[in-house]
Formats: sequence, C-alpha cells, structure tokens
Amino acid sequence: MLSNLRNIRRILIRSANWIGDAVMTIPAVRAVRKNFPGAEISILAKPWVAPVFENSSHTDHLLIYEAAGRHKGFAGKFRLARDLKSHHFDAAILFQNAFEAAFIAFLAGIPNRIGYDTDGRSLLLSHNIRCTPELREVHQVEYYLGILEGAGLRTDGQKLHLEVSPEDRHRAGEILRRYGISQKESPVVGINPGATFGTAKRWFPERYAALCRRLQKSVPADILVFGGPGEEALGHRICEDIGNRCVNLCGKTTLREAIALIKKCRLFITNDSGLMHVAAALDVPQIAIFGSTDHITTAPASPESHIVRVPTPCSPCLKPDCPEGHHSCMKEITVDMVYSVISEQLVSYS
Repeated sequence: MLSNLRNIRRILIRSANWIGDAVMTIPAVRAVRKNFPGAEISILAKPWVAPVFENSSHTDHLLIYEAAGRHKGFAGKFRLARDLKSHHFDAAILFQNAFEAAFIAFLAGIPNRIGYDTDGRSLLLSHNIRCTPELREVHQVEYYLGILEGAGLRTDGQKLHLEVSPEDRHRAGEILRRYGISQKESPVVGINPGATFGTAKRWFPERYAALCRRLQKSVPADILVFGGPGEEALGHRICEDIGNRCVNLCGKTTLREAIALIKKCRLFITNDSGLMHVAAALDVPQIAIFGSTDHITTAPASPESHIVRVPTPCSPCLKPDCPEGHHSCMKEITVDMVYSVISEQLVSYS
C-alpha cells in the first residue's frame, strides 16, 4: 500500500473524539510525521479534544470540527466536507472509527482515505485496514498504530509524549500561586475522582478523601482535585472531607490548564479517564484505579503508572453503571491497598 502514497503532500488526520483516545493516538501522529517529513499535516478534532494537539510539534494545522455550531446536524457534515475540500488534501488517516469520519472524507474528495473497515464504511475507504479480533484485544496505542501498519507505513514505537508550552507552564504556576501553593515547600498531589461514561469507573469520593488525609499525615502535600464541568459538587465534597490544603479545580480549568497543572504534580491518583492518559503522556507518577474497564486495552501507557484493581467475576464489564448494582470491583479496592503502592519518593518528601 505504501507505493500508492509516496506523492502525498497534504495529510488530514481525523482525531478520536475522547480525550484519552486522542492522547493514545499521539505515537501514531508522530509516526505519520516520520513517514511524511515534508508533508503539511492537519488534524481535525472536536473542540474538547483539540488542546491535546495544540502544542504538537508533529503537525502543522489544527482544524476544529464545530459539532455544536457550524458543523452541526446533517447539513453541517456537508459544510464540513466543503471546508475540508478547500485544503486539497491528498490523504486522510482516520483514527476516528465511525461511518461519519469516512463519509466526510469521501465527500471532501480526499483521494486516499485510510482507516479500519469498521462501522460498515469499507466502500468509502480507498485503503481498508482489516480490524481483526486480535487488534481489538491489544492496547489502544497499538490499535491506532495498526492503521498505519496496515497501510504499509512505518511506526515509531509506542511512547506517549504530550507537549506543554512555556506559556501553559507559566499559567499553571499562576494558578498554583493564586491558591498559595508553592512546589518548593511541599509536593503537589492531584486526584481525579470523576470519569465520563458513568459511575462504574469511579472509586468512591469518601475513599479519595480518606486516602488524601492519610497522605497528609506522612507529608504536607497540597491536594488538587481535578474534574470537568458538572463535577464541581464532587470536588467540593472531597475538599470538605479532606479539610486543609485542598483545592477544588473541578469545572474551573480549561483542558490546557489541566494538562499543565498535572505536569506540576508529584503524584496523580485517578480513575480510568482521559486525564489518566494525560498523566501517562506527561510521565507523571500516577496510581490508576480500575474496576469496570479493561486494564489491558486502556491502561495508562507509562512506566511511571501503577494500576490498582481487584479481579472480580464480573469485571471488566465495560458498562457505564454497575449492572449488578453491587459495584464490587470498586468496593474491593481499599484505601490501604492504594496507599501501599504510593511512591516512596512522595512519602519520604521533606
């Protein structure tokens, strides 16, 4: 297949639609640049995942899929296709697996359309990559690289690396100073007690609070509670339970700010979530708590990450809410269990 792609000069990459999935495409995006060092590479992303790529050194342009605005609805898809057609792309690499992604690339007149043969879209792709049962069982980083390998392109390893600009680092420092937090005086610990997709992925807020209180008995850590819009009450509850030296950032930061603030953390404790993958891509030491989701395919891809889980007969169920109603995969994970895997570097900090 590579022989058909040698004259590619303008490439469109269609991003995945979730933050964690977008982060896990980073090695594949890097590999696209390695294969086409002289090409002009653009990424099409929805607004909530766009910050993942705003500082990328592997791409040239970031195009926004305005799903709630200009590109909303069926007519909006044709409008988006017209927008893309004006760029005269030679190839589209579709990390987003839905029929819609292939349909829009087809309407945009992009001659080389590369992606998995999922969602009944084979006739819309010029380069169909077979999505085998084996590919569905590998880690998502490897899964996305499989699209390139299937097209005969070289890959560049599975290492995640998320770039943070000096401006974003400075902004994160300003936010910490606003709350009276100095990294020189004490470590910063981030916790992420929420998760999209449902309650089954969430360890209990009272256990996060108990864990943080126990941490603060060992080291005078400042706690940052991360979360998105709609999780403000969750963050407030946890901060009240912890007491001193705890800041509720839920719904108060942009994704770029959250990324830069996570980079400032000595330790990050999280449910399986988009921010978990962000921390992995930043090489921040973290503890990831897994229950209903698959720790093989969506584990944080970093040697600095440690997974805590207790196998139960019904996990991973991959359901948004516990279908049995007992939530045992999370109930079995105790505060002692999580505390026992916390890095000695943090606990011994003085």
